[in-house]
Amino acid sequence: MIIGLTGGIASGKSTVVRAFESLGVPWVDADDVAREVVQPGEPALASIAERFGTAVLQEDGSLDRRKLREIIFNDPKQRLWLESVTHPQVRKRLLEHLERLQASQPAYVMLVSPLLFESGQDALVDRSVVVDVPEEIQLQRTLARDDVSESQVRAILAAQLSRQERLSRADDVIDNSGSETEMREQVAQLDQRYRNLSRP
Repeated sequence: MIIGLTGGIASGKSTVVRAFESLGVPWVDADDVAREVVQPGEPALASIAERFGTAVLQEDGSLDRRKLREIIFNDPKQRLWLESVTHPQVRKRLLEHLERLQASQPAYVMLVSPLLFESGQDALVDRSVVVDVPEEIQLQRTLARDDVSESQVRAILAAQLSRQERLSRADDVIDNSGSETEMREQVAQLDQRYRNLSRP
């Protein structure tokens, strides 16, 4: 069984998936895979450099993610183009990673993806769990964590599904606005549910 784990920016997806990992659950992160497919030598990076020029490359030939982010969040057409290039590559690579994880026959595996619903990756999973926090907390955490302006954070929030839409599409929800202990209790309950559901 594949469980999709998603949530808006700074909702705490990484902390939650590590709590699942501590219970023996293997996982793959779509963000890591998205970075993999734009490494030097990958076809996606060549397409990006062809479209935007060397301004989006660092001196060593790797992608300047910040420059690219500025371009795509200011121009929805460019973002759509970028997604049309990277999403198929990411999906193919995700399936390879998931197959590798499933080879050891765990009770279930997790696909962590901030754009689970937006990218259509929810078609790859059997159930989806949303890590949820109020938007104000997302804003505060992102400003404290990332070197971005408030307007950039608001643009990222606007580009993602609304909180209501994400919650309406979730099979399960983890409220991550409380303490770590409360979060871990919710994870333990869901882990038990998923293990029961995955039994033949």
